[in-house]
This record gives sequence, structure tokens and C-alpha cells, in this order.
Amino acid sequence: MTPAFCKSVCTLMAAALLLLGAGATHANQEAELKKLQENIQALQQELKNIRDARSNLQQELEQTESEMSDLLKNIERIQEQLKQQNQELKKLETERNQLEEARQEQQKQIGDQLRTAYQMGQQSQIKMLLNQESPERLTRLFGYHERLMHYQQEKLQRYQVTLDQLEQLEARILAQRNSLAQHQTQLTSQQKALQQRQPSRQQTLAKINSSLNSKDAELRQLEEDKNRLQRLIKEVALAASKMPMQEGGSFSMRKGQMPWPTKGRLLSRFGSPRLEGTRWNGMLIGAAAGEAVVAIHSGRVVFADYFRGHGLLIIVDHGEGYLSLYAHNQHLLKTTGDWVAGGEAIARVGNTGGQQQMGLYFEIRHQGQPTDPGVWLAKA
Repeated sequence: MTPAFCKSVCTLMAAALLLLGAGATHANQEAELKKLQENIQALQQELKNIRDARSNLQQELEQTESEMSDLLKNIERIQEQLKQQNQELKKLETERNQLEEARQEQQKQIGDQLRTAYQMGQQSQIKMLLNQESPERLTRLFGYHERLMHYQQEKLQRYQVTLDQLEQLEARILAQRNSLAQHQTQLTSQQKALQQRQPSRQQTLAKINSSLNSKDAELRQLEEDKNRLQRLIKEVALAASKMPMQEGGSFSMRKGQMPWPTKGRLLSRFGSPRLEGTRWNGMLIGAAAGEAVVAIHSGRVVFADYFRGHGLLIIVDHGEGYLSLYAHNQHLLKTTGDWVAGGEAIARVGNTGGQQQMGLYFEIRHQGQPTDPGVWLAKA
């Protein structure tokens, strides 16, 4: 074998090994993700199996808020469809107006041509012959007459095409308006269903609050929520450490440069007092319902579900042992396993998890431990 042939064979083998390695990495990654989901499901089921009065109320709240979240997601989807359909309808109507203008212009031109043809028809071919016109002049006149008739026929054909296009457009516009009406009916129905669930949520919240009739009970509730989240973080961090990250820049190198997770007013800072000696492990940002929640850096969603005490929660793994957490969302735009870019919308601001005020609870964790988000975000 020649050296060139050996080199080619080695190159092909190396490429094949790389492809096999990539396939194996992807398979391992998906296996770790599946294992993580199974562990999270087991943890969620364990929480649901706790049988006490407050846990039952929390399950009622979860069911109600999850149903409301689904309704809000449907409402947003329908509103987006309505927006797109309205834009399409405007385009169709603009196109129809342009065609109507063309039709009117074509109709005018055809009328002018018919009058010209009529005037020319007053002098028949026999009359022109009897006038003893020269043969050259007669040939030119006949040629002009034929070209005029041909041009007139083309105009008539284009006019007919325009009429056909207008007829088709009218049908499309009618169908678009019918579709808009159907979606508007669906939207009204979803909004009504959402309103009907609001009292149920308020009643459940009132029962939960009455069960926390002392500071000790509130402290126990906070401690339980903290421990549950810690267990979840442990599961997530373990799985995340085994999954490779896509290229998106180093998290640690962007300290003080990351976007805020939502637009709003800072209500509680990291480390500020919370209740009887407890402190905030993240920051609470008051914001309008439905405001976009964005990922502060590129990464992979490793949790996206309802989690007791935190409502609809989404956790993003950024590599290097860093995780960001976004809690109390109205609804989630991403699912576990999705890759997200920095600044990409991943959820909507809400008050799930039993919160009275609309807002986002946000944490950054490194190796499972909370760290001050304020030093990582750009100055507001």
C-alpha cells in the first residue's frame, strides 16, 4: 500500500470513530436526562404521598394552578394565532385593493380600445379600397388594425385573470374571517374558564393560610420548602454534571454582564431577612403578570414542572456547576431537555405556588449552594 492510501484509510477511520463517539455521547446524554426525569418523578410522587391536611391543600392548589396555567398557555397561543391571522387578513385585503385598482385601470383601457376600434370600423376595408389608397398605405393600415385587435385580446385576457384572482381572494378572505371568529370564540371560552377557577384558588389559599396560624408553622413551612428544593437541586446537579454543554460561552466569565431575568422592581435581595432569622437565598422581583422571563445565559433546561412551594419552576444548567432557578411562573415555555440561549424567553411571570403578589423568585446556585445573583447581573 502507498503512503497516500494509508493516510486516506487512517483519516476515514478517525472520522468513523468521531461519529461513533458523538453518537455514544448523545445516547449517554439522553440516558442521563431520562434518569433525571425518573428521579424527579419519584420525588414529586413522594411529596404527593404525604398525607396531612396541609399537604392535601397543597395538592388542591397545585391542581388548580396547573389547570389555570394550561388555560393561560392556551389563551396566549390563541392570541398569537389571532395576531398572525389578522396580519394575514390585512395582507389579503391589501392585495385585493391592489387587484381592484388594476381591474378598474384595465377596464378603462379596454373601454378606450373599444372606442378606438369602433371609430376605425367606420371606414371599412372596401371603403378604403374605393378611396384608391396606395397599396403601401393600405398594408400599413391593415397591419395596425390587426395589431390593435391582438393587443385588445391580450388586455381582455389579463382582465379575466384579474377577475379570477379577485374571486379567489374574496374566498380566502371569507375563510380567514371565519377562522378568526372561531378562534375569538375559543379565546372567550378559555378566559371564562380561567375566571371560574380564580375563586377556587383563593379559597384553597385561604385554607392554607389559616393552617399556618403561627410564626412557628410558617417557619416549618419555609424549612420544608427549602429542604424539598435542596433535594431537587441535588438530583439536578448530579445529572447535569454528567451531561456535556453546548457551546455558548463561559458562565463564570460573564459576571456582572448578564441580563435580568425579567422587567420589574426588586422586592427582596439575596441575604436580606425573611422570617425569624431566615434569609432569602435569591431575589424576588415584582413584575406584571405575563411578563417574559428570560434565561440569563445559554444552557439546558433540567427541570420544568410544578414544584410544591415554588409553583411552576424552571431550572437551567449553564455548565461549570452553575444553575439558575426561576419560580412562581404563570406558565412555562420550555420543557426538560430543551436548549436555551441567553436572553431567550423561557416562562411568563405569575404567582403560582400560593403567592399573593405577581413576581419572579430567582436564584443562582454553584455546586448546589446559593450565590448572590446581584453580582452576576448587569446593573439595572
